[in-house]
Amino acid sequence: MTAADIAPRPFDEAPPADRKPGARAWIVTGLLVVFMMVNFADKSVLGLAADEIRADMGLSATDFGLASSAFFLLFSVAAVGVGMLSDRVRPKWLLLIMAVLWSVAQAPAALGGGLAVLIGSRILLGAAEGPAFPVAQQAALSWFPNHRRNLPGALVTLGVTLGVITAAPGLTWVIQHHGWRAALWVVAGVGVVWAVLWALLGADGPYRSDAAETGSDAADARSVIAVAKPSYRRIFGTRTWIGTTAAYFTSYWCVALMVVWLPSYLHNGLGHSSAASGTLVALPWAFGAVVLLGQAGVTGWLMRRGVSSRWARGRVGGSLLLLGAAACLALPLVDGTGAKTALLVIGFGLGGSFATVAAVTVAELAPPARRGGALGTMNAAVTTAGLIAPAVVGHLVDSRGTTGYESAVLLSGALLLVGGLAAFTFIDPARDAPRLHA
Repeated sequence: MTAADIAPRPFDEAPPADRKPGARAWIVTGLLVVFMMVNFADKSVLGLAADEIRADMGLSATDFGLASSAFFLLFSVAAVGVGMLSDRVRPKWLLLIMAVLWSVAQAPAALGGGLAVLIGSRILLGAAEGPAFPVAQQAALSWFPNHRRNLPGALVTLGVTLGVITAAPGLTWVIQHHGWRAALWVVAGVGVVWAVLWALLGADGPYRSDAAETGSDAADARSVIAVAKPSYRRIFGTRTWIGTTAAYFTSYWCVALMVVWLPSYLHNGLGHSSAASGTLVALPWAFGAVVLLGQAGVTGWLMRRGVSSRWARGRVGGSLLLLGAAACLALPLVDGTGAKTALLVIGFGLGGSFATVAAVTVAELAPPARRGGALGTMNAAVTTAGLIAPAVVGHLVDSRGTTGYESAVLLSGALLLVGGLAAFTFIDPARDAPRLHA
């Protein structure tokens, strides 16, 4: 790493704001999509192998929930620290280090050991994966001006969905035929391959500096920089940052439950076979992918026609959360495995689709010199849902049996309702961003 890698060059000539992204921008975005696919394949192994791990180690549902929650112990801390570091160190190198650490973290549990080794490896993996989403979004969005960010932001988020859709059937087969530890070796190997490709092809984009962001020329860049560094405290105090973070927290709650407990609910709560559960678990992610791309298309179309981001991002995103809440809260009102499965797919698919809205909203709110920290801290606050949700559901299942799963879905619906209202009420980056420079 050279001195040039430590900080962006704020005084370089800015690219025109209306310049269309070139092939390199889409190559980097594609690699970041795969990065997020690997990220969520790593996360999903424990959920897919929940019954096998519990039987192998003699764990109760509460024990397994706590082991899953351990993943998030350092997740949030790392997201804050590395997010702020990404305002000074080029994201290319941070992403490469993260990918290597993911593969290293899989090795202890893959080699053997009991619950303590599993927990320790998950803590290390969580620390390495905590900053992944905000830094990946920062890296991708640095290739695009604000009005063109919805699609690349959605594609990077879509990597999460694709990771589960592609990983779930394959990893389920590996788990059933070769054991859950073999599945850890598979995801570790994929991580190494991605790291090699990123080292060769990865790069940071031209919109990473404040001058580029505003379209200023080099002569004006210093005056732009002088006013483009509000304190993080001021950013975190805006209604937009607070509302976005609150809404995203409720969305991530659903994501955490899909990763950790949805396979068990489908099998033990709704009676699907293990093989069917391994396939059905991909449905809410697939539905969410359609919703995600639709949201990106609608939001981009509205913004290109001059609609404010309060409506194009906050209220479109908030509507998705409210619809997801309605589906989750309707679960006790229907009978039959098929109807309940359909509501799960709709509720969690809609509920888990807020990540892109959150990322591009905060990217619009925060100037480039503070963007990494603003995204990372939001992600840290949001992903505490991943620390809390698996343990809460584990306790509900132990105390209520299979009805505990349904209680967890109702709780998710109530949270999504709160999140949707927060998005509607607070998000307005066009209002709050100018106040940061006042």
